[in-house]
Amino acid sequence: MSNPKPCFEYHELSNEMPAAGYYDARISSVRFRRSANGNRMLQVIHDLDSVARVYQRLADYFVVEGASPRGILMAKRRLVQLYRACGIDPKDGDEISPDDLMDARLQVRVEHDEWDNQPRLRIVGYRPSEATPSDDPVPF
Repeated sequence: MSNPKPCFEYHELSNEMPAAGYYDARISSVRFRRSANGNRMLQVIHDLDSVARVYQRLADYFVVEGASPRGILMAKRRLVQLYRACGIDPKDGDEISPDDLMDARLQVRVEHDEWDNQPRLRIVGYRPSEATPSDDPVPF
């Protein structure tokens, strides 16, 4: 049995980024980690549907300890928006738990950005997925 020769695929050659807007996504990884400045943050990885593989996986970060009070407030407000888009309504005193978000479906809003002189997609908003399954029985 011979191995196929490696070759380039179209999505690897194109520099065209997906259009800015909302995309269906699934949260594939959530974990606490430390930022380059040593601040504790929550890293959320979104897998976008219907985009070229090179742009499918986007990371989102929420600093929860160690930054300025204003920075933490802004990060937690964005995190609340993410939770609500995933169908979770956090209450005062609820622990931030990575397990709550794993495998959640939602829509993320992306915009074009630049990092280290390279174009990239950046997550700027969230909303519930239009494809959220209903608990209502399907009539037959």
